[in-house]
Amino acid sequence: MLTSLVLGAAACAGKEQDTTITVASVDFTRDMKKLVDDFQRIHPHTRVKFDFLPESVLRNRLSKGIANEDGAYDVVSIGPWEAPIWASRGWLTRLDVLASQGDYDVQDFVPVVRTALSYRGGLYAVPYYGESSFLMYRKDLFAKAGLTMPERPTWQQVAELAAELDDPRHGTAGICLRGGPVWLDLLPLNTVILTFGGRWFDERWNPQLTSPETKRAVQFYVDLVRSSGESRASEAGPAQCQAAMQRGKAAMMYDATFFAGRLENPKTSKVVGKLGYAPAPVMRTDSSGWLWTWALAIPITSKHPQAAWDFVSWATSKRYVKLYGERLGWVAVPPGSRLSTYRLPPYKKAAKAFLRPTLNALNAVNLTRPGLHKQPWTGTSYVGIPEYAGLGGRVAKEISAAIAGRQSVDEALAKAQLFANDVVEGGGYRD
Repeated sequence: MLTSLVLGAAACAGKEQDTTITVASVDFTRDMKKLVDDFQRIHPHTRVKFDFLPESVLRNRLSKGIANEDGAYDVVSIGPWEAPIWASRGWLTRLDVLASQGDYDVQDFVPVVRTALSYRGGLYAVPYYGESSFLMYRKDLFAKAGLTMPERPTWQQVAELAAELDDPRHGTAGICLRGGPVWLDLLPLNTVILTFGGRWFDERWNPQLTSPETKRAVQFYVDLVRSSGESRASEAGPAQCQAAMQRGKAAMMYDATFFAGRLENPKTSKVVGKLGYAPAPVMRTDSSGWLWTWALAIPITSKHPQAAWDFVSWATSKRYVKLYGERLGWVAVPPGSRLSTYRLPPYKKAAKAFLRPTLNALNAVNLTRPGLHKQPWTGTSYVGIPEYAGLGGRVAKEISAAIAGRQSVDEALAKAQLFANDVVEGGGYRD
């Protein structure tokens, strides 16, 4: 009897049990689901459930869930704003040891992206894709109008070009810029603020949203969007600007380098081969591109951390890049994550129009001092404090209202200054 019990236990122990992991991610990573059959061939005992959510909903749900230790998700999509903050709170699994195993090759990640996902020397997320920002423009419309894009454009030059190219009669905007009321729609504007010499806070956490430099930058941005931008600009986010460019309804777009692959994809775009790419426009700085990445992390509350890492390492691997290119198209391969991607002949051919401009933009990013002044946080187009999600959202709503013509820029920034002051006072940031 005892022997049979021991043998039965051994048999059960030898049989690998099926595991289900749940992945919470943004819509931009939805292609993982199309390729997950490859992962499940490698890991036949692991099933993957996806929960794709809008960015704001995802962030809110994750922060509440992890803080409450509900264990609902095994893998989560986060960005460089969340990574160091959540790591400092003990919410994320440190990945250094796991990432150093086998042929995963963590050193292959674009250095500035890897740095942005680290905290106190530890790696807490790995990039699905990375991006900076640049100016995308219609070469054919420029040629037709007898215009030339400067090699290193200033914002004043861009405004003049946009005015020349704006053609409401034919439904073509001179430029498409984000103007929506959520904080990620502030990414382009924040780079404008920085290159004009403005900032959100000084080194002692005094709000600077009503400084002359910040006011000039925001007034310039609002005037540009209102005079030469897309219709309903106060509602426009990255998806709306991407769609406008793909349909040929905008002459220029200043946004994420990520979008180049979508604009050059013949499956989704009418302007393939008609685009040029210029560095992020500047005024007083040498460069002004942002840095963002959607990356995968493992919450400390994951019920299946090993299976979670199996998935994370697959979705951010060199193998995945090749699989994506072969099955979904090389031009749309997730960019800005691995250096080796840019050496693959099929990708080099498909992405030849924007490959070098993308790498140049990423290499020009300065995470610690993106503007003229020192700042008490690390990051380019956001403030690296937990309260920024709420603060950024409130400020974005005021800027969006100014773009819509419901209030002046001075009124919007006066409110923004009060919001920012409340945050630093309540958070104890000021000495």
